[in-house]
Amino acid sequence: MPPILKNVSLNPAVEAFAQQHFEIVTPETMTAEQAAQIEVILSSGKGKAPKALLDRLPNLKMIDILGVGFDGVDAAECRRRGIQLCLTSGVLTADVADLAVGLLISLLRRIPEGFDLVKSGAWEQRKLGLGHKVSGRRAGIVGLGQIGQAIALRLNAFGMEICYYDPHEKDAPYRYFADLTELAAHCDTLIVCAAASAQNAKLINAQVLKALGAEGVLVNVARGSLIDEAALVQALQQGVIAGAALDVFAAEPHVPESLRSLPNVVLTPHIASATVETRRKMADIVIANLQAFMDGKPLPTALKWRD
Repeated sequence: MPPILKNVSLNPAVEAFAQQHFEIVTPETMTAEQAAQIEVILSSGKGKAPKALLDRLPNLKMIDILGVGFDGVDAAECRRRGIQLCLTSGVLTADVADLAVGLLISLLRRIPEGFDLVKSGAWEQRKLGLGHKVSGRRAGIVGLGQIGQAIALRLNAFGMEICYYDPHEKDAPYRYFADLTELAAHCDTLIVCAAASAQNAKLINAQVLKALGAEGVLVNVARGSLIDEAALVQALQQGVIAGAALDVFAAEPHVPESLRSLPNVVLTPHIASATVETRRKMADIVIANLQAFMDGKPLPTALKWRD
């Protein structure tokens, strides 16, 4: 069987399908002979495919990704070489939007603290402090793509004023801000759901956090690289902002103790798309792309490069 490369642990359904048709190897176990034959990498949004790896694979034709993020992939090199990137866009939109709203509610209403209070039996000795109202806030969405729009629809049901920042103004019924700092200054809730890239690394910096203000909260369901994590810790410690709810981090799975120890955070382990139903659909898409490649047919979800 021809070799195929995986650079992450695979979804069980994807792994089972690949085992039927290929010899699965990893970057660590791959021989030079195998590298010369490999045409496909099976990956995820957390997978890494830098130029150094791509250079070892002269006949690579496709990277099949279970996820929508590909910031670990040298996309410029893929484009130059005509390597197709296949994503599982669309199917995880609702789950990510649901989690963003769940994180916001958990943070403002202090749900994790309340759970710990009851679970530990300490409710008999002390009460939980007051939380903050969710409805009627001013929400700023960073990145109004599919996920951003799905979040906006959900927040609209809470009677929130919806604004957004995006590199380009969209045809959407929400107020557009061309300047991220101005958006943050206008809002008390900032939700990050933009795609990660080298250009927007640490997009949420100390200046943006200062503009968000002492009553503001930050939610991130995109990528940890979009936030200056050191600046965020400092802002949380010093009361520059009120709190943060994060599903993603700069160096996952490592989360700095300085962030974990803060009382005004809600932290989850990158679970935005982690539902049985959505992961099943994502696996189906990955397998469909791989089957189409094997059959010499157009790849169903190949990324269309922008000029």
